[in-house]
Amino acid sequence: MEILFFLFLGKPLWMWLVFMGLVVALLAFDLGVLHKDDHEIGVAESLKLSVMYLSLGLLFSGFIYWQMDTQATAEYLTAFVVEKTLAMDNIFLIAMIFAFFSIPREYQHRVLFWGILGVIILRGIMIGLGATIVEQYNWVLYIFAVFLILTGIKMLFMADKEHKIEENGLIRFLKRHMNVTEELHGNKFLIKKQDPSTGKLKRYATPLLLALIMIEIADLVFAVDSVPAVFTITTDPYIVYTSNIFAILGLRALYFALDAILHRFAYLKYALSVLLVFIGSKIFIAWAMGWEKFPPEWSLGITFVILGAGVVYSLRRTSSKQQT
Repeated sequence: MEILFFLFLGKPLWMWLVFMGLVVALLAFDLGVLHKDDHEIGVAESLKLSVMYLSLGLLFSGFIYWQMDTQATAEYLTAFVVEKTLAMDNIFLIAMIFAFFSIPREYQHRVLFWGILGVIILRGIMIGLGATIVEQYNWVLYIFAVFLILTGIKMLFMADKEHKIEENGLIRFLKRHMNVTEELHGNKFLIKKQDPSTGKLKRYATPLLLALIMIEIADLVFAVDSVPAVFTITTDPYIVYTSNIFAILGLRALYFALDAILHRFAYLKYALSVLLVFIGSKIFIAWAMGWEKFPPEWSLGITFVILGAGVVYSLRRTSSKQQT
């Protein structure tokens, strides 16, 4: 039993096992019970799932409080809210990828489910590397902070620019180096099909697999912003990883819930850019004020204010446009 108390990235192994066990149970319940058959997920079902994942993410803060302290709890909640909000930008991109490849709604959950498995592994690697670097070279946090400020400013000036999936070089690369069918084949990612030139059976990728690859790459790019953002909130790998994964677990349900009304949040990107600038600035504000750390409770409150203002502004602007 001593192995359960072995410290892994600063926390007892049993704490990591509890979290990973919960994640595995949720994924098994999702795929094995709720979605064992492909079907179109309606708004009502997706809203229930969103509430479930959101509630679990918030309830996990109770476990953080029980095992750690108030400051860690505030940091977890701030990181969870920031990750959840930054994921909104990812949802816009997911919707565009599905539209480009003409993926029917009944197969979209399958793509997102397998996508989340890749995310869990990739985020674990990135956060583990990040935690090791920050522990050895604390000044890296200042580089993260500057990067976030520059990213926020860039996002502010490029918020109106539309992504054009058809111009993406990765799609052209994949189609050039892989055998790809033009049409879907049910829920299959790969099929065996006769090569018209040789007559032999060859393995072909379907548009479903291309959509999965594009979503994984999109999340990797998204993580380049979001992981440093959380490291500027806390350097505790356990809080960074658990807040990341809980935020992303509900991403699929949130996508289906918001898919029909994504246009109402078109201006939320401005709030996200301000949020990134704020998160990046905290370390410099704390240094200028002579604080050991920017107060986590203030960080959580300011985050809610920025996001709340962004949501209200976006809903009002899109509402006035619909009326005109």
